[in-house]
Amino acid sequence: MKFKKLLHWTIVLPIISAIFYLAGFLNGGNVGNVLGIILLFGTVFAAVHHAEVVAHKVGEPYGTIILAICITILEVGLIISFMLSGTEGAMTYARDTVFAAVMLILNGILGICIWLGSRKYKEQFFITSSATTYLVSLIAILVLTLILPNYTQSIRGPFYSNAQLVFVSLACLTIYGSFLMFQTVRHRNYFVVEEADHTAHEAEPPSVLRTLISLVLLIVCLAVVILMAKGLSPVIEHFVETMGAPRALVGVIIASVVLLPEGLAAIRAARNNQIQTSINFGLGSALASVGLTIPAVSVVCVIYDIPFVLGLDMKSIILLALSVFIVMLSLSRGKTNHLYGTVLLVNLAAYIFTVIVP
Repeated sequence: MKFKKLLHWTIVLPIISAIFYLAGFLNGGNVGNVLGIILLFGTVFAAVHHAEVVAHKVGEPYGTIILAICITILEVGLIISFMLSGTEGAMTYARDTVFAAVMLILNGILGICIWLGSRKYKEQFFITSSATTYLVSLIAILVLTLILPNYTQSIRGPFYSNAQLVFVSLACLTIYGSFLMFQTVRHRNYFVVEEADHTAHEAEPPSVLRTLISLVLLIVCLAVVILMAKGLSPVIEHFVETMGAPRALVGVIIASVVLLPEGLAAIRAARNNQIQTSINFGLGSALASVGLTIPAVSVVCVIYDIPFVLGLDMKSIILLALSVFIVMLSLSRGKTNHLYGTVLLVNLAAYIFTVIVP
């Protein structure tokens, strides 16, 4: 039994991926690239599995926080890998990826969770105060990072000067840190709903040894994903160019890779009538994606003197504002229904369509 546990795919796959990368097989032509992409996706799923093990040990809401931070580390690593590749359009990858992550979370993950949950249970209930807290923090950070750069005068264009980057980064970290204090200390009850039919069947927390093993493997997975993504970045960029699609699609692909496992976890929670957990997953990841990614990427860009585009164009601002407005209305009453999910998914389709056909 112990031997079978050692051969679990979440343990074996990261090791195989690390050997694959270190042996140089990633540059082995089309076959090597295809295998590399498969291993990359598998390692992302393994990373989230180990994050979930650690999260289960510490409990809610700390679990969703740990998972959101791990997803953000993956996102930052992928963004920096693409930016340091030095290819044309690299200076927009951070903006495009963060914007894509927010749009995919608000419209995609939340939309699917609300739609599926409402189809199965008609209405699902959550704590309104939690959604309001998430959205207040998220809106402030979104405006500071993705909209305000278009209207500053220190540098022409959708850029921040180094001084402005430092200030905005500190502002993002302050808001996110204050939110974490609110979520974990002062008003933890806003984010935890006791499910009578769920707690009875809840799995036992993992042992300390298993938690430590998952923590080590999580670090290995994150490192492997970042290294493999850097190696595969030319392949992804070539694929987008071959399609004739705008470079903004690269950001959507990066965000999709990072968010897919967590999106599945949120959908699974919604199908189990735990929409509060789905909201914690979705909005928590959106907040971490912007509030932590922008400061991290800013540090790298300042150190390596990389031009760093932040401001969105008007089309993207309109879609972002529409998404936030729809989510605010959908989560304002403390219960969901099928129509809210449908509208969010239509908005997601509009976003993806306008990325491919601008």
